[in-house]
Amino acid sequence: MRDLLPFLLPYRKQVLLAFLLLSFASATVLILPLAFRDLVDFSFGQVKNPSGALSSGALISTQSLDGHFAVLFGLASLWALTVAARYYMVSWVGERVTVDLRSAVYARVLKQSPQFFETLQTGEVLSRLTGDTVLIQTVVGSSISMGLRSLFQFIGGMVMLAVTSFYLFSLNLGLMILLTLPIILIGRRVRKLSRESQDKIADSSALAGEILNAVPTVQAYTQEERETRRFANSAELSFIVAIRRIRVRAFLTALIITAVMGAIIFVLWVGVNQVREGVMTIGELASFILYAALVAGGVGTMAEVWGDLMRAAGATERLLELLYAESAIQDTAVTKPDGTKPGGTKSDIAASAMPQTTPQKQVAIRFEQVSFRYPSRLQTPALDNISLDIAPGESVALIGPSGAGKTTLFQLLLRFYDVSEGTIRLNGQDIRQLLLHDLRDKIAIVPQDAVIFSANALDNIRYGRPTASDEEVYAAARAAQVDEFINRLPQGYQTFLGERGMRLSGGQRQRIAIARAILKNAPVLLLDEATSALDAESELLVQQGLNAAMQGRTTLIIAHRLATVQKVDRIVVLEHGRIVEIGTPEDLRKQSGLYARLARLQFDVATRST
Repeated sequence: MRDLLPFLLPYRKQVLLAFLLLSFASATVLILPLAFRDLVDFSFGQVKNPSGALSSGALISTQSLDGHFAVLFGLASLWALTVAARYYMVSWVGERVTVDLRSAVYARVLKQSPQFFETLQTGEVLSRLTGDTVLIQTVVGSSISMGLRSLFQFIGGMVMLAVTSFYLFSLNLGLMILLTLPIILIGRRVRKLSRESQDKIADSSALAGEILNAVPTVQAYTQEERETRRFANSAELSFIVAIRRIRVRAFLTALIITAVMGAIIFVLWVGVNQVREGVMTIGELASFILYAALVAGGVGTMAEVWGDLMRAAGATERLLELLYAESAIQDTAVTKPDGTKPGGTKSDIAASAMPQTTPQKQVAIRFEQVSFRYPSRLQTPALDNISLDIAPGESVALIGPSGAGKTTLFQLLLRFYDVSEGTIRLNGQDIRQLLLHDLRDKIAIVPQDAVIFSANALDNIRYGRPTASDEEVYAAARAAQVDEFINRLPQGYQTFLGERGMRLSGGQRQRIAIARAILKNAPVLLLDEATSALDAESELLVQQGLNAAMQGRTTLIIAHRLATVQKVDRIVVLEHGRIVEIGTPEDLRKQSGLYARLARLQFDVATRST
């Protein structure tokens, strides 16, 4: 739990104020039994003489008795006010720390490379961001305060028990010590089970998230009942683990309550006998009972808090795994003393921050003997000794069968992964020496699976460049042939497109992704089957927009339909992670290689279809 301290330090003033309020409230509640003792003894006229013997005097006046009741009520009211103030302050701190922790973990996750998500499901991350942070909020905003309050009550109560009757106190202390070992041992068991319980809940969340994102596919294959059973089985496993945790914690609670109450009853029995023998006053016994009750309540609450802490400790471990996770891709560049960064001058940086109307400085790309193996598939090379020079403003198409390495080249260029061997350079500079932000700021991409956010059409396109004006967004939309269908939507550009763009067709989603890339206005354009979801008419219209967007930009195109890349400067043919052919479309068609075979297959099929 000490790893939460960095999140508490910014609010140390609020924490200190809460601690002072807690201390004051604890001191007030410890005074209440003394006031009650005086009230009882004065009411019955019992006092101790200097020798310690009891003597009985006349009952005190009604006015004095009322004064003691007034003091008792005043202390109770003061205690109530300080408790309320303490509750507000610690709850504020708990909510604030939870928001900060959740934001920090989310920001960390967003910086992870795709390799990170090869073994961790999105649902698992969401479970940690929601369920685990709620547990931590409960501890920081409530349990720790309750634990400290109970600890103060316990310590203060034990001191006052010793002052009131050292003999009874010694009996009470001995019995309390016997309770410590089982509490610690069982508490560790609760922590282990809490971690396991949270893991099972996260598994259920991950499964639900995956299936909910694929509802149309599930329904198309009539797998609703099967997926329902899978989720029910997963939820049942989390229930079984949770019940095991609850059973252990319930046993811990029963053990503590039984032992504490047994100790109190035993000590009370001894105290009553001392009153009968004249060793104690009734008021002293009453105050001793109240202090014993405070001590017992403190121990009981601390037991509950200990269970909460063990649960939160498991949740914190899971969150900190995300918070301290190091991305496989790291910035290696540093800022120069004059304020510039590798890969750009002051003027370049200033220009990139201004509204862009023309492409940034043209970029040359060079792959030097690049080889790569995915971390999850180390036995199979995805790329094998790739060398390729792409001139500034050149358009190059990457073709080849699935698994040839085309998408891998895009991922390496964006530094989603780092090369296993070799170097990739932009304008002669190793991309590993560029800041990730600067590198990716120079690249716009249209992925094969267009991503549409839960927002309106205007904001979805503006995602390419958040500083763009409305007119710039409209211009990009017209270039991508998006304008014609957006204007037919109920609220035009202000129309909410639904989660993952469910209100749009596949082709419409892809055209919005193209408009987003056009708006970014980056010097490098990556098109991954950018027109694969379009019909023939839409493809023709969008291709005109893409041709305009490619002007003055270095463009790499992944394509399976060769008809879409007949006007590029060069075609690079990949197979099994290697370059097997390079040339213009006309030159490659004249050869008897892989491109010629694919071209004959596709164009002959198209001719027969016509």
